[in-house]
Amino acid sequence: MASFAQLLRANRNYRFTWTGQVVSEIGDHFNNIAVFSLALANTKSGLVVSGVMLSRAIPAVLAGPLAGVLLDRLDRKRVMIWSDVVRAFVALGFILTVGRNDTWLLYLLSGLLMGASPFFTSGRAAILPAITSKEELHTANSLTQTTQWTTLTIGTFLAGATVTQFGYQWAFFLNALSFAFSAWSISKLRVEGGSFRAKSDALTENEVVRPWHEYKEGLRYMRSAPLVLAIALVGMGWATGGGAAQILFSVFGELVFQKGPSGIGTIWGCAGIGLLIGGALAHWLGQRIGFEGYKRSIIFCYIVHGGAYILFSQAREFWVALIFIGLSRAAVAVSAVMNFSQLLRHVPDKFRGRVFSTVESLVWSTMMVSMAVAGIASQSYSPRTIGAWAGALSSTTAIFWAWAYWTGKLPEPPVEGVEAKEVEVHGEPTV
Repeated sequence: MASFAQLLRANRNYRFTWTGQVVSEIGDHFNNIAVFSLALANTKSGLVVSGVMLSRAIPAVLAGPLAGVLLDRLDRKRVMIWSDVVRAFVALGFILTVGRNDTWLLYLLSGLLMGASPFFTSGRAAILPAITSKEELHTANSLTQTTQWTTLTIGTFLAGATVTQFGYQWAFFLNALSFAFSAWSISKLRVEGGSFRAKSDALTENEVVRPWHEYKEGLRYMRSAPLVLAIALVGMGWATGGGAAQILFSVFGELVFQKGPSGIGTIWGCAGIGLLIGGALAHWLGQRIGFEGYKRSIIFCYIVHGGAYILFSQAREFWVALIFIGLSRAAVAVSAVMNFSQLLRHVPDKFRGRVFSTVESLVWSTMMVSMAVAGIASQSYSPRTIGAWAGALSSTTAIFWAWAYWTGKLPEPPVEGVEAKEVEVHGEPTV
């Protein structure tokens, strides 16, 4: 925690980025709680909630490739600001959904909101090495991801209280205000040269009108870098069960344990606590283990994650289930932080936007399939059976990664633009 506080005190650019992140992500949860609560209040149908989730996921997947190309071609700071501006206006539009019995506007606005998101989230990841020093990068990455899980825990509680006390309109207004604040925060970033544009080769006329050429170039790079491709694939492996979890958390809180809305909130809260613990552990480990230790830890993390989720799904006592969901998410957090650190360290700057947006799109795509399958399966199978399968599917990621590790298919790529110890302090020789 001391290193986190020191980073925020010493690094002006990161301090503005982090402050904007805190406010905007809490605002995101205001929108989430309000939208799903409004949908259920109007229709009493869980199917509508699934429809809203898919209406958010599909645009995020489709926008990912375009976001990656633009972030690697244009000034990333400006792209991020425009993303926030667009999302602020869309968030205000949700006010028009209050008092309506139809749901098409919820679907439309949800799609627009999430369609604009990859331009910001992938941009924030891509600029991180530009606004931190060599010694700060690992700490900044850990704090950025840990903050996401902190805002999840705090934001959902505040959002529920706000919606209950003040109504949907105020939640949507505060969400819009949070995007405006985020845009202001990003506008305060300053770097030498004044631009956050990635260095790249000059564009030919053909490439200017054919951005697909650049996106394919990014895909070719990922295919040529086994570690980068493997990280993308394990993200998809997690999402095979992670998508189902988005539905199962509510089902377990409401139906399995019959705790009502408070049960749903408690499960999400314990998941958030687990993520925070895992994030702190990953920060500590990342400074002490080398590349070989990192690869071994990923195997362990996915075994623990999948196994704990299976035990969560089979627990008969609510408090036991909460322990296992926390353990499951702690393992997810450790793997997420360390994988992200490896991408920051090894992916060349000119490809970062495309790599991060592609990874995000692949994860969202897999989650969409997982959510759809879980929804269909819920008509024939119990939540406990679906939960066990979700945990087992996530655990298969460990098998894939272990095979790649033991067969020598995960050599460490060249360090791009940083020193060997920029992200992690190595305790053993690297490959």
